[in-house]
Amino acid sequence: MPFPGWLRATVGGAAGILLSRVDYSLFFMKFFRNLSRSKARARLHNNKYAMIPVMLGIEEPIKIKDDIDAENAMTITREELEEMDGFEGAPLYLAIKGRVYDVSAGQRFYGEGKEYHEWVGKDASRSFGTGCRGGVDRTGMDCLTESLEGLTEKELKEVDRWLELYETHDKYTFVGYLVDDPVNDILDNLSDETEGGDRHVQNEQEEPAEETVDLN
Repeated sequence: MPFPGWLRATVGGAAGILLSRVDYSLFFMKFFRNLSRSKARARLHNNKYAMIPVMLGIEEPIKIKDDIDAENAMTITREELEEMDGFEGAPLYLAIKGRVYDVSAGQRFYGEGKEYHEWVGKDASRSFGTGCRGGVDRTGMDCLTESLEGLTEKELKEVDRWLELYETHDKYTFVGYLVDDPVNDILDNLSDETEGGDRHVQNEQEEPAEETVDLN
């Protein structure tokens, strides 16, 4: 029995609207990410059935535990990370949740002008959760920031899925932990102390002199 013309038009129109709202770039990014994760799970845990729940999105991301000897691990400042952008022979580094990874082996994905290059040289943890890679997200915050404030449980799970990818990928390597530059911290503390001292001196200068009483 043929479908009425109005029904075909309605279904076709609805499908067109749904497809127009799909971010194909993000869709394929997640698809290949999950494909790599399922292969890693099969390789590392001998789980040949890992692909099904991972590709369906019904699995729980593997929680990454801090290294036992984390205090002896390499640390990288934000300024140093910014220089690891692939230019002039530099490697390609990115950070997620404060963990820095070398993704130089993924040059065709992370190199200049490539799909994932916005994540290179910074900790853009928020972007991994929201999928926003430029400007501000729905909360009004910068997309490419490390802050996870205001993210939903679903978005936080997406961040953990990307973290699992980098941690378990056979071509990407963990480099170390992202830290603030200690020199900048010292300079900031000195600046705060100087400002505090200046305010103290200014307050002393502004205090009125005590009145003296002439008893003669």
